[in-house]
Amino acid sequence: MTAGPATMPAGGQEDTRTRLLATALRLFAEHGVEGTSLQMIADALGVTKAAVYYHFKTKNEIAEAVAEPGLKQLNEVVEEATRQRRRGQQIDHLLAGFVDVVVRHRALIALFSRDPGVLRSVAESWAGDENFSKRILEILIGPAGDVNRAVAAHAAITGIALTGGAPEFAELDDATLREHLLDVGRKLLGRPRRVSSAEA
Repeated sequence: MTAGPATMPAGGQEDTRTRLLATALRLFAEHGVEGTSLQMIADALGVTKAAVYYHFKTKNEIAEAVAEPGLKQLNEVVEEATRQRRRGQQIDHLLAGFVDVVVRHRALIALFSRDPGVLRSVAESWAGDENFSKRILEILIGPAGDVNRAVAAHAAITGIALTGGAPEFAELDDATLREHLLDVGRKLLGRPRRVSSAEA
């Protein structure tokens, strides 16, 4: 395997790729996917455009790589939830896991919420997994769910995602945001109130 371009910073190819993705996510959040060019990413990193091409051939590939960790974790949460024995356990596991993914990937969630360009960029590569929302809602609504339960499930998932990525709550620490999102989600889904460690 040949070495990368000499203009790439020292520190290893994986480190450069990690910094590239972090920079791309920041620029996508500021300018949108369609408003961000490969040259902008290279300039922000302080490397040549050829150095960016060494890792990714297109902007869509970068968008896919930026979104991949969050999407994979969400897929794992859904799979784990389906393996729970009781419906209540499935709902609780899915809700807690979904909140964790939202909190862990706040910037990415904000990008998905505001920029349809990122959805178009990842749609093709994740075509086989684009039923995330369908599978999530099937768990939350249940086989005999009525309209009220369906509305509550949509409100919970959409509300958690939009709130988790909202700039108004950017200063909240992860633990506080997670607690509030879980409490609201449980209320919307009609789940029993959790007892906090302070109350136990």
